[in-house]
Amino acid sequence: MGVAVQEARHGAGHGAGPGAGSGTGRSGVSGGGPGGEPGGGPGGHEGSCTCGDCPHGARTGHRRAVAAFLAQRDALAAGQGLPAGLAHSASASRQWVSDELTQSADLVSERARLEGGAWLGRLWRYTACTVWAAVLVLLLVQALTAIGTGWTAARTAGLLAAVVLAGLVSGAARLHRARGGALAPVIGEDNRLSTSRAVAAGWVLLVAYAVLVLVGQLAVASAHGRRDELIAGLELARAAGVVTVVAVVCGVAVLVRRVVGLRVLGQRLQKVRADRPRAADLLTDDSGRGAFADIQYVVINGVALVFAVVRLARRPAQLPDLPWGLALLVLVSAATYLAGKYAEGGRPVILSVVRSREAGDLDAPIRTGDDIEIRGAGFVPAGAQAADRLSRMVVRIGAVHVHVPLVPVSGGFSNPTDAVLVVPVPVDVEPGRVEVQVVTAAGVETNRYEIDVTD
Repeated sequence: MGVAVQEARHGAGHGAGPGAGSGTGRSGVSGGGPGGEPGGGPGGHEGSCTCGDCPHGARTGHRRAVAAFLAQRDALAAGQGLPAGLAHSASASRQWVSDELTQSADLVSERARLEGGAWLGRLWRYTACTVWAAVLVLLLVQALTAIGTGWTAARTAGLLAAVVLAGLVSGAARLHRARGGALAPVIGEDNRLSTSRAVAAGWVLLVAYAVLVLVGQLAVASAHGRRDELIAGLELARAAGVVTVVAVVCGVAVLVRRVVGLRVLGQRLQKVRADRPRAADLLTDDSGRGAFADIQYVVINGVALVFAVVRLARRPAQLPDLPWGLALLVLVSAATYLAGKYAEGGRPVILSVVRSREAGDLDAPIRTGDDIEIRGAGFVPAGAQAADRLSRMVVRIGAVHVHVPLVPVSGGFSNPTDAVLVVPVPVDVEPGRVEVQVVTAAGVETNRYEIDVTD
């Protein structure tokens, strides 16, 4: 089984390179050999294809790798597929199972990386189409609302401002097409959508659109009084609320990035890179659970943005005048979000280390070859529940680095967990007092805990 996995990974690595003859190409044959599966016809790509111009192949290859891994994990959890020569040794069979699952998990991770890159590569087209679809919706709304009232210069300025803004966003999307198109500025370093950046981007786009609307009306205004009125619409007395909100949300976006970066470098926050950004990132934490601080920040700012859009539609001759009550609500929401960012995370910690005892075993001190149970908290970072991330966990016992074995059960793993790790004490560990330390998948180290190892 391990040989098959390594061959699959070898083929994936060659298929990713340009013009690789052993990978899947446009010949319609997967594998390039006599045993290859037929492709989808001339010029078609099989699901194992990893070409950069074949996002369908990357997506299908990832799904197949995930399905194969889940089937292998559940089979090994049920005791199927174990070599007969390892049946007599529980530690040897556990290590063999862990190695097999680690190899399969690495293949899944590679497929996920390829699928995420292909998804980002085609995302810019979706964002550009969405932007121009919004322009068409604006045109339709203006045409419908103009019935009975007539077409005005403000409507023309609004439509032209939308076209200009859509053109700029589309150009930026084309320029950053390899990093998510128009969403590139709101994708964080961990490859997730940033809530603070997304909210700040929404307010910046609204204010930019409002200013362009005023500029368009000012360009076509002929009366001196009308021009003075439009210039007065930019005065701080009328737009103090929206200016304050924009300043605060932009400051929060910059400050959150700084806070998260410093906490990661200080090993007070564990960050694991995601395969690709998802819309749910705006409302959840890294593990995918709903986060109150993020939800309230998005909801309150979304409501305030809708109010500002309506005010702009009613009074296009000035910046949207956000009432101070609503602006204060946004400021409280921003403070809550920022406090949540300061409070989240924490360094993993070892609380105790004991000898792992099977049923029927005698009580005894820790010896080389025994299993030890490390109890604590924060061993599995948020977003690191996948097998390829769990397999990166290491326990330092003295000077020996021990990789934490993966122990599969139906639907998941019983080892490692966020609070308990079970690892063997290698024979290379010298008897005496030694230190135990856990290194998580995010590279964060726990405190050192001393244990006594006897002969």
